[in-house]
Amino acid sequence: MLAIAGAVLLLVTLVALGGFFLWQSIPSSNSAVLDDAAEMSSSDPDPGDTTLYLRVVGDSSDVLVRESGGQVLTDTTLGHGQYVSYDHPSMEVHISDPGAVEVYTNGELQDLSDEPDDATLSVRAD
Repeated sequence: MLAIAGAVLLLVTLVALGGFFLWQSIPSSNSAVLDDAAEMSSSDPDPGDTTLYLRVVGDSSDVLVRESGGQVLTDTTLGHGQYVSYDHPSMEVHISDPGAVEVYTNGELQDLSDEPDDATLSVRAD
């Protein structure tokens, strides 16, 4: 009887953890990702209007942005001309190919040319 109760408790715990991590992985609606560079030419946001603005100027790059504390805002591969922007007080950013991405934090272009692949940076709102 004790073994059955332990198995049920383990199952409930695993389901709860799975649900929590699934909820954490859902991107926030506070971002903009556009697929067509031609479509963006008239509607690109001003990088100075957001805490974080990333735009792919190379072929592509994997981009992971999460709020400090864990909530994933985006975890995707962006192609040439695509961008994301966020206004959160504190974020962690992981970029697989820093040379392919323009990164603006609080409106200022960051020089990531010397960063190795799979660069990670922390961003805080001014």
